Amino acid sequence: MTTIQEIREKVEAGERLSFADGEFLYSDAADLNEVGQLANLVRERKNGQLAYFNINTHLNPTNVCVYRCIFCAFRSDLRDPRGYLMSDEQVLERGGEAVENGCTEMHIVGGLHHQMPFDWYVNLVRILHDAYPALHLKAWTGVEINWFAHLTKKPVRWVLEQMIDAGLGSLPGGGAEIFHPEVRDKICEHKAGAEVWLDIHRTAHQLGLRTNATMLYGHIENAYHRVDHLVRLRELQDETGGFQTFIPLAFHPENTGLDHIPKPGALVDLRTMAVSRLMLDNFPHIKAYWIMLGIGTAQTALSYGADDLDGTVRHELIYHDAGATTPEMLSTEAICRLIREAGREPVERDTLYRRIERDGSTWRTGEAIATG
Repeated sequence: MTTIQEIREKVEAGERLSFADGEFLYSDAADLNEVGQLANLVRERKNGQLAYFNINTHLNPTNVCVYRCIFCAFRSDLRDPRGYLMSDEQVLERGGEAVENGCTEMHIVGGLHHQMPFDWYVNLVRILHDAYPALHLKAWTGVEINWFAHLTKKPVRWVLEQMIDAGLGSLPGGGAEIFHPEVRDKICEHKAGAEVWLDIHRTAHQLGLRTNATMLYGHIENAYHRVDHLVRLRELQDETGGFQTFIPLAFHPENTGLDHIPKPGALVDLRTMAVSRLMLDNFPHIKAYWIMLGIGTAQTALSYGADDLDGTVRHELIYHDAGATTPEMLSTEAICRLIREAGREPVERDTLYRRIERDGSTWRTGEAIATG
């Protein structure tokens, strides 16, 4: 029987935790405060007292989607009055707004619009990159890349090469949801499976793209499924080293097909954050996405393994459609205050975790931020 003392000894020695250790950390037998202390030990070993944020904006170019994932409140049918498709002019206007407000990153994800060709998605990246070359474009989840391969009947590598040529800078971590088929087949049965998602990120890493990873928790999965998800990510990171950060995403049930399930509470959020930090020993960063967690829980998570709060986040739609009650954006001053209140040192970063140095309205990328 695993004990918290045995896990503490492993963590202090820098040894890798096992699958069974992960399941134990999710159990009531593992005191949350002790789990948090161990996660904080790893967090400070890797990132010291630093806590990162960036100035970013979201772009969801369409909510029309061929898939009907039961957990999603964002998607729309083509003929639904809620459905929309942004024009090139609207996309460029959003890019201009981002630059004017000092953003260094645009996070681009959306629905899989079955009437739009692959060229439309490539063109969206190209026009933004051509107009605003300093704006890093973090675009398209693994599920979207898989859809593009389906549209074009081309290999994933070719799809990614076209996007890189157009100006793609990195991939976000969405679409991972829960890898285990017991859960995935129920919440998103037609969407790209775990091995497809993992292989797309493997290919992206081989092409030199850095990517993120996520896990959607707090719905019909259990501790076994969560640990299985983390271990699969850890194995790919062992192979490629291409993941930058992991973001645990708390499920928001409002306006979804799972609206009978209560939203996970703060204690579940903090335990998931801590277990993620402990299991993903080869991930440099763990992000507490304040949009989903709520500001107070995200701030507390900086002592439970997280070292990143995401960013200012202009124009987020996906989680607000599912009932998120957080503000649509936070100011830089507010983020820095939250970080300092948590006893950490705020550091503005770019998408690739390089320090941002600002002088008035101008900014430049400094040196890479060393992590353990």
